[in-house]
Parts: sequence; C-alpha cells; structure tokens
Amino acid sequence: MNEFSTATSMRRSSSPLAPIAARPCAWLACGLGLLLIIRLIALALNRTDLFYDEAQYWAWAQEPAFGYYSKPPLIAWLIAATTSVCGNSEACVRLSSPLVHTATSLAIYALATRLYDARIGVLSAFAFALIPGVSLSAGIISTDVPLLFFWALALLAFAALFDTKSWWPALFLGIALGGGLNAKYAMAWFILCAAIYLAATPSRRAIARDPRLWAALAIGIALILPNLAWNRAHSFATFAHTAANANWHGAPIHPLKALEFLGSQFGVFGPLTFAGLLLIASRASRTKLPGPDRLLLAFSLPLIAIITLQAFLSRAHPNWAAPAYVAGIIVVVATLVRDASTRWLNASTALHAALLAILVAATSTAGLLALPMKPDPLARTLGWHAIADATRAQTARARASGHPYAAILTDKRAVTAELIYYMRGDPTPVLAFRPSPEPHDHFELTRPYTPAIGEPVLLVSLAGAIEADSTEAGLPAVASAFANVRVALALDVPSGSTSRRHVTFLALSGYKAP
Repeated sequence: MNEFSTATSMRRSSSPLAPIAARPCAWLACGLGLLLIIRLIALALNRTDLFYDEAQYWAWAQEPAFGYYSKPPLIAWLIAATTSVCGNSEACVRLSSPLVHTATSLAIYALATRLYDARIGVLSAFAFALIPGVSLSAGIISTDVPLLFFWALALLAFAALFDTKSWWPALFLGIALGGGLNAKYAMAWFILCAAIYLAATPSRRAIARDPRLWAALAIGIALILPNLAWNRAHSFATFAHTAANANWHGAPIHPLKALEFLGSQFGVFGPLTFAGLLLIASRASRTKLPGPDRLLLAFSLPLIAIITLQAFLSRAHPNWAAPAYVAGIIVVVATLVRDASTRWLNASTALHAALLAILVAATSTAGLLALPMKPDPLARTLGWHAIADATRAQTARARASGHPYAAILTDKRAVTAELIYYMRGDPTPVLAFRPSPEPHDHFELTRPYTPAIGEPVLLVSLAGAIEADSTEAGLPAVASAFANVRVALALDVPSGSTSRRHVTFLALSGYKAP
C-alpha cells in the first residue's frame, strides 16, 4: 500500500457501506449510468434556448481555430464533435456536458480510491455528480465542463507520481495540464496549488527534483503553444479579455462582494458539503491532517481563498472556484465516513437529488408555467428563438420587396451570438458593429460591419423601448453612425412567464465613416 492509502483507516465489516465496498464497480456503473440517462433525457426535454455564451461557442465551432477572443479552443472543438454526430439542436450543442461530467466522476472515483479506498471512491463520484453546480452545468455547455475533467485527471496523475517510479503519471499529468489550459486558463491555478502543497509538505518536496514532473510541465506547455501562437497573431486578445474580466484597474475594495461570493458557494457546492468543507478547513489548523486530506485541501482551499480575494478587490462569478470542488468533495466524503457521520452525507445526497429533480422539471416546462418569482429565473435562456424569427421575417419581407438588407447588424455580443445560431441558413449575414478600432468580442474581431458590405442594413437592438415615432436622440448609439434611420418594427418578446425583452428593428443606410 502507498502512504496515501494507509493514512486513513476505515472500518469495513460492520459498516452500512459494506455492500459498496464489496462491489464498487457495479455500484459505480449503475449509479453514474442511471444519472447519465436522466441527464440525457433532460437534455431532450429541455425547452430553454441557448444562453448567449452557448450560442457564441457554437458559432466558434463553425470556425475551427486554435483560439478565440475570450477563451481557448477546446469548448468549440467539443461542440463541433457532438454537432457533427447529431446535428445543431440545443441538445446536441450541449451533449458533451453530461458525458464529460460522467468522465470526471470516474476520474474522481479513481483518485479517491487511490487516496482512501473504493467505498470513498464510489461515494465521492456520486457526491460530485450530484452537487448543484454540476447538475446545472450538465444541462448547458461551458468551459468549466472540460476544465473540471482535466483538473481531476491531473490531480490523479499528480498523486500517482508519489506512488510509482513509472513515467505514465507524468504523461497523464502533462496531457491533463495541456488539455485543461486549452479548456480554460484557470487550469494554471493547478500549478500554484501543487506548489503550495509541496511547500506545506516537506516529505513530498523531493518530487520537485523529479524529471518526470518537469517533463509533465513541458508536455502541458507544448499543448498550449498553438493557442499562444493564435493569441500572438491576434494581439493576445484572450489575455487582454482575461485581464479585463479581473477588472483590477484601480477598483475600490468590495467586502460585500466577497461575502456574496462565499455565500454563492453554498449554492454551487451544496449547503451541507460547503459547510463541511469550511469545518474541515477550520479543524485543519488545530489537528494533524492525514496525508490524503492535506493533498486535497491544498487543491481546494487556496483556490477558494484566491477567488474570494478577487471578489474583494473587484468581482467574481460563482463558478470561478469550481475546480476546488474536485478535491473538496473527496475530502468532505472521506471525513464524514471516517467520523461515522454518513447521515449528513445521506441528507446532502437527498437534497441534491431533489434540486436535480426541480431543475429538470423547470427546464422541461420553461416558459409554459407562470412562476411566482420575478424576473423569471430562466429569462436569460428564453425568447431568443422568437427574436430570430422576427428578424427573419423582416429580412424576408425586404427581399420580397426587391430591396434586401445587405446585412443584419447588432450592437451587443449576446444578440450577435443568438442570431448567428438561430438564423443559421438564412442568406443575410449577421455582423457586429465595431465602434472602435479595437475589438471587444470575437464577433467584432472576425465579422465586423464595413462599408464594403453594402446598404441598407437591419439593426437588431435591445437598447430600451423605442417607438416608431422616436427621434434620433432616443435611438441606439449605433444609429448615429448612419445618415438615414427608420424604425422598421418595435415589439416586446416574452422571455419567460414574467419577463419580456423590447426589441427594435432599425433600417439604416448612409454610413458615416469616422
């Protein structure tokens, strides 16, 4: 046995978890298989439109590249793979999410089994698959999906470096680092967590002189080089976007935003599991940690602390600390089993399963039921198809009159992405208006409007309520770039049971070059 696996002794014979220990693979296959089937059915029943980030990623998938304005390329490659098999429906765009999350759960099983035993492996895989953030993520497509998989694979390989002199852990670690970086640059936090672990664990520091570790880093760097070359050719657009997202430009401190971020983690990780992780963290300063616990806390607590600091200095989205919960869920499960507190684990599992059922019901009936809360919590994923239909009707009417629009023009990334997806196949191109020489999103970079496109153009804007007799002063800023402006249509489009979007269609011509 390795040092990790012998660090924690757990009774087996009289434990209520003994059936899992007897047939762990059967439990794992049945549990994760059933959950995957439920999620695939939920995808098929899901009535929500693509969120604009999802629509943007789909648009990227139509243009194979080693990089995109705001993210590395792996998310687009995943979408290209699934849509090439089953088409461009919302379900197919999102298909890789439940599949990859299942693979991540398997990697967590392997990691927890290596560090503890098969019972902890099975329970950790189930617990991860059911945490609220994963249940939500499994119904959409986002960069966190492959990031979590490669983080789990990298942590498994990193732990294996200490157990064997073989080179396979180095190969897996290198591939995982490179794959994770191509999913999201947040994978770089893994290296910082590893450094913190080695600094806090003198008995493990010899690995820093192991050529396998440096070979793994070299493989990871080699795999991200094509994306770095793409960035160099595009003025390091992704790095500039990432820095802008951090928003550190002289911002005042925001203690309430830090508290808001920490509060959101009870929703992302689950109220009982996050409370358990905080309790384990507080106990860690007073007691000697088992070896596996020390490793797992090093790959969870620093990341939560860093993102909390980011929220304190500027802002942070709830999912920014998501990789912390790969290790975090294992240490929580292992501690609860070791302390014979599995009732809390059972309660957490029941709560998370109920939240999953509510999520499936909500997405499968989206827009059909009048909800008591305002605005509709699903509003950002509803109404986009209807806006595209109204836009298509405008362009068809113009073609029928003999005066077709040369292009559909947009002034927001969200509208651009949604129209590109929901108007796929329409002959009128969707272009982004770029108000300055420097692009601010991928569409301004790759498909900006230029005078060479021709006129007139149809601007689709969500810039407030505009009526047919509006003066130029009440129109979107984009309209000021054209001499001739006519309101073609203004309408409200439902976006859920209690929300609406006001959409204005403007016919523009006479472009005034800056």
